[in-house]
Amino acid sequence: MEIFPEEKPYEALFDNFIREGEITWIGIRTKAHEPMTVLDETYANIGGLTKDSANKGNPDSKRQVTLIQYEHLYAAAAFLGKEKIDPALVRRNIVVKGINLNALKSKQFRLGEAVLEMTGFCHPCNRMEENLGKGGFNAMRGHGGITCRVIKEGKIKVGDTVNVIQATIN
Repeated sequence: MEIFPEEKPYEALFDNFIREGEITWIGIRTKAHEPMTVLDETYANIGGLTKDSANKGNPDSKRQVTLIQYEHLYAAAAFLGKEKIDPALVRRNIVVKGINLNALKSKQFRLGEAVLEMTGFCHPCNRMEENLGKGGFNAMRGHGGITCRVIKEGKIKVGDTVNVIQATIN
Protein backbone atom coordinates (compact mmCIF):
# COMPACT_ATOMS: atom_id res chain seq x y z
CA MET A 1 0.00 0.00 0.00
CA GLU A 2 1.48 3.34 -1.04
CA ILE A 3 1.19 6.23 1.42
CA PHE A 4 0.87 9.65 -0.18
CA PRO A 5 2.47 12.78 1.39
CA GLU A 6 -0.90 14.26 2.33
CA GLU A 7 -1.48 11.14 4.43
CA LYS A 8 1.69 11.85 6.45
CA PRO A 9 1.20 15.46 7.62
CA TYR A 10 3.90 15.08 10.29
CA GLU A 11 6.63 14.82 7.64
CA ALA A 12 5.53 18.11 6.07
CA LEU A 13 6.41 19.85 9.34
CA PHE A 14 10.12 19.23 8.67
CA ASP A 15 9.96 21.66 5.74
CA ASN A 16 8.33 24.58 7.60
CA PHE A 17 10.75 27.42 8.34
CA ILE A 18 9.24 30.67 9.56
CA ARG A 19 12.22 32.85 8.68
CA GLU A 20 15.77 32.93 7.37
CA GLY A 21 18.79 32.75 9.60
CA GLU A 22 21.66 35.25 9.67
CA ILE A 23 25.44 34.79 9.80
CA THR A 24 26.84 36.66 12.80
CA TRP A 25 30.47 35.44 12.93
CA ILE A 26 33.02 33.67 10.71
CA GLY A 27 36.33 32.11 11.71
CA ILE A 28 38.93 29.74 10.29
CA ARG A 29 41.66 27.62 11.79
CA THR A 30 44.78 28.32 9.75
CA LYS A 31 46.71 25.69 11.75
CA ALA A 32 45.57 22.93 14.06
CA HIS A 33 45.58 23.94 17.74
CA GLU A 34 46.22 27.60 16.87
CA PRO A 35 43.78 30.43 17.70
CA MET A 36 40.95 31.06 15.25
CA THR A 37 41.28 33.86 12.71
CA VAL A 38 38.11 35.97 12.71
CA LEU A 39 36.91 37.15 9.29
CA ASP A 40 34.22 39.43 7.89
CA GLU A 41 33.95 37.21 4.81
CA THR A 42 35.31 34.00 3.36
CA TYR A 43 34.96 31.80 0.31
CA ALA A 44 33.49 28.30 0.45
CA ASN A 45 35.31 25.93 -1.90
CA ILE A 46 34.42 22.33 -2.59
CA GLY A 47 36.34 20.84 0.32
CA GLY A 48 35.92 23.68 2.82
CA LEU A 49 36.65 27.33 3.52
CA THR A 50 39.63 29.09 1.93
CA LYS A 51 42.74 28.87 4.16
CA ASP A 52 40.97 26.76 6.81
CA SER A 53 43.15 23.89 8.00
CA ALA A 54 40.20 21.48 7.68
CA ASN A 55 40.01 22.21 3.93
CA LYS A 56 41.85 19.29 2.37
CA GLY A 57 40.11 19.77 -1.00
CA ASN A 58 38.25 16.49 -0.49
CA PRO A 59 34.78 16.78 -2.05
CA ASP A 60 33.62 13.70 -0.11
CA SER A 61 34.60 15.00 3.33
CA LYS A 62 31.61 15.33 5.63
CA ARG A 63 33.32 17.93 7.84
CA GLN A 64 34.22 20.70 5.38
CA VAL A 65 32.50 23.51 7.28
CA THR A 66 31.15 23.65 10.84
CA LEU A 67 28.25 25.81 11.99
CA ILE A 68 26.95 26.60 15.45
CA GLN A 69 23.89 28.45 16.64
CA TYR A 70 24.27 31.85 18.23
CA GLU A 71 21.50 30.94 20.65
CA HIS A 72 23.37 27.81 21.76
CA LEU A 73 26.44 29.82 22.69
CA TYR A 74 24.28 31.61 25.27
CA ALA A 75 22.77 28.33 26.49
CA ALA A 76 26.24 26.83 27.03
CA ALA A 77 27.39 30.06 28.73
CA ALA A 78 24.45 29.83 31.12
CA PHE A 79 25.41 26.25 32.03
CA LEU A 80 28.90 27.53 32.86
CA GLY A 81 27.66 30.52 34.84
CA LYS A 82 29.05 32.94 32.26
CA GLU A 83 27.38 35.82 30.47
CA LYS A 84 28.60 34.77 27.03
CA ILE A 85 31.14 32.63 25.18
CA ASP A 86 33.56 33.93 22.55
CA PRO A 87 32.71 31.97 19.36
CA ALA A 88 36.43 31.48 18.65
CA LEU A 89 36.67 29.27 21.75
CA VAL A 90 34.24 26.67 20.39
CA ARG A 91 36.26 26.42 17.14
CA ARG A 92 33.34 26.33 14.69
CA ASN A 93 33.58 28.16 11.37
CA ILE A 94 30.29 30.02 11.24
CA VAL A 95 27.83 31.28 13.85
CA VAL A 96 24.20 31.56 12.72
CA LYS A 97 21.20 33.02 14.52
CA GLY A 98 17.47 32.83 13.91
CA ILE A 99 17.18 29.34 12.38
CA ASN A 100 17.42 25.97 14.11
CA LEU A 101 20.50 24.32 12.60
CA ASN A 102 19.40 20.87 13.79
CA ALA A 103 16.33 21.26 11.56
CA LEU A 104 18.62 21.38 8.50
CA LYS A 105 19.11 17.60 8.59
CA SER A 106 18.69 16.17 5.07
CA LYS A 107 18.50 19.64 3.55
CA GLN A 108 20.57 21.91 1.33
CA PHE A 109 20.76 25.56 2.30
CA ARG A 110 22.29 28.79 1.08
CA LEU A 111 24.79 30.83 3.08
CA GLY A 112 25.44 33.97 1.06
CA GLU A 113 26.45 32.75 -2.41
CA ALA A 114 27.41 29.23 -1.29
CA VAL A 115 25.21 26.16 -0.98
CA LEU A 116 25.90 23.61 1.76
CA GLU A 117 24.25 20.48 3.05
CA MET A 118 24.25 19.21 6.61
CA THR A 119 26.22 15.99 7.02
CA GLY A 120 25.96 15.46 10.78
CA PHE A 121 26.20 16.89 14.24
CA CYS A 122 29.39 18.49 15.53
CA HIS A 123 29.90 16.96 18.95
CA PRO A 124 32.18 18.64 21.49
CA CYS A 125 35.69 17.39 22.13
CA ASN A 126 38.09 17.69 25.07
CA ARG A 127 39.19 21.10 23.76
CA MET A 128 35.93 22.49 25.18
CA GLU A 129 37.18 21.69 28.67
CA GLU A 130 40.46 23.46 27.89
CA ASN A 131 38.87 26.48 26.17
CA LEU A 132 35.78 26.99 28.32
CA GLY A 133 37.00 25.69 31.67
CA LYS A 134 35.76 22.90 33.90
CA GLY A 135 32.38 21.67 32.68
CA GLY A 136 32.91 23.07 29.17
CA PHE A 137 32.52 19.67 27.52
CA ASN A 138 29.19 18.99 29.21
CA ALA A 139 27.95 22.54 28.63
CA MET A 140 28.46 22.05 24.88
CA ARG A 141 26.80 18.61 24.69
CA GLY A 142 23.76 18.95 22.45
CA HIS A 143 24.88 22.47 21.51
CA GLY A 144 27.96 21.75 19.36
CA GLY A 145 26.43 22.62 16.01
CA ILE A 146 26.53 20.80 12.69
CA THR A 147 29.01 19.62 10.08
CA CYS A 148 28.47 20.43 6.40
CA ARG A 149 29.68 19.73 2.90
CA VAL A 150 29.98 22.47 0.25
CA ILE A 151 27.69 21.75 -2.71
CA LYS A 152 28.16 25.03 -4.58
CA GLU A 153 31.12 27.37 -4.09
CA GLY A 154 30.63 31.02 -3.23
CA LYS A 155 31.36 34.00 -0.99
CA ILE A 156 30.00 34.03 2.58
CA LYS A 157 29.89 37.26 4.63
CA VAL A 158 28.81 38.27 8.11
CA GLY A 159 25.23 39.51 7.76
CA ASP A 160 24.37 37.12 4.91
CA THR A 161 21.16 35.14 5.22
CA VAL A 162 20.80 31.40 5.70
CA ASN A 163 17.83 29.81 3.99
CA VAL A 164 16.72 26.34 3.00
CA ILE A 165 16.72 25.87 -0.78
CA GLN A 166 15.99 22.17 -1.00
CA ALA A 167 13.94 20.31 1.50
CA THR A 168 14.31 16.56 1.69
CA ILE A 169 17.48 15.13 0.08
CA ASN A 170 17.13 11.53 -1.07
